[in-house]
Amino acid sequence: MAMIRWLGENDVFSQLDRMQKEMNDLASSFGSRRGSWSSPFSRTGVYPLLNVYDDGESFVIRAEVPGIDPKNLDITVTGDTLTLRGERKARELPEGASYHRRELTSGQFRRSLTLPDQVDSAKVVASYKNGILDILLPRAEQAKLRKIEVKSS
Repeated sequence: MAMIRWLGENDVFSQLDRMQKEMNDLASSFGSRRGSWSSPFSRTGVYPLLNVYDDGESFVIRAEVPGIDPKNLDITVTGDTLTLRGERKARELPEGASYHRRELTSGQFRRSLTLPDQVDSAKVVASYKNGILDILLPRAEQAKLRKIEVKSS
């Protein structure tokens, strides 16, 4: 007859907790070599982070793009779709230096966003200051809200 050792409820959960910690440690050590586990790209799943609001006349988009030269940003608008492309260049290390920790990401990114209405692409304006990109997208004339007067007969 085989003997089975009963661990009890607390022991099972403590073993599961230990296994979870070991898996997290393994993932962290992998990420420190590859540089991707702790990046903003992987934490949020999308980059850059955006705020979008509608003021009635235009859509306003604010994107966080710190460390990116505005010359390396490409904004296109087609119909109701905005596409933001860019590149964050990696800084070169001084000769003989090596990373102790590397969390800042570099490379190309692309993000497309479908807006609720058509925009007038000829009137789109973008500005960049302190790592924040602001994009003003005026609604197309046919997409603007119009008040219709009801006439009585």
